[in-house]
Amino acid sequence: MANHKSALKRHKQSLQQAGRNHAVRTRVKNAIKQVCLAIQSNEKGQAGEALTKATSVLAKAAGKGAIHKKKAARKISRLTRAVNAIQAQ
Repeated sequence: MANHKSALKRHKQSLQQAGRNHAVRTRVKNAIKQVCLAIQSNEKGQAGEALTKATSVLAKAAGKGAIHKKKAARKISRLTRAVNAIQAQ
C-alpha cells in the first residue's frame, strides 16, 4: 500500500468507486435478467416494461462509466430484438 498522503487518498477513492461500479453492474444484471425471464415466459406486456427499465439502467451505467458505451448499446439492441421477436408472434 502507498505511503504518501495523496496516494492513500487516491487508493481510498478507488475503493469507493469500485463499490459504486459493483452496485451499478449488479443493477444492470438484474434488469437484464428481468427482461430474459419475461421473454422466456412469453409475457409480451411485461417484457416491454422490463425492456424500458433495462434500457434506462444500461444507459445510466454507460453514462457513469461502469460499463462501456458500446457494450450497453449491444445489450440494448439484443434485448430489443428479442422482445420484438416475441411480440411479433
